[in-house]
Amino acid sequence: MAKRYTVYVDDNFHYMDESERYKHGEFDDCRSAVAACKRIVDEFLSTCDVSAGTGEMYKHYINFGEDPWISSDDSDCKFSAWDYAKERCRELAKKEGP
Repeated sequence: MAKRYTVYVDDNFHYMDESERYKHGEFDDCRSAVAACKRIVDEFLSTCDVSAGTGEMYKHYINFGEDPWISSDDSDCKFSAWDYAKERCRELAKKEGP
């Protein structure tokens, strides 16, 4: 039986409030589920003021962004939205430059 990968999205603004959670979709493989999670984080970060710098962008994300995660019986399929957001904030701020 093929493994299923379900992406759920929590709301950082309503931390630990499961009533704010929604199901984004189901995927046939881990790579597709991770790609969906990254798109969700990237969409939020695209609304941030890059000139604010890495720290401020990341702070804005962890306070107000969407927090996608993957539910699956595949223990090797992992994704941390917070880790990914931190990495993306660094990349976006670097592109902006001084």
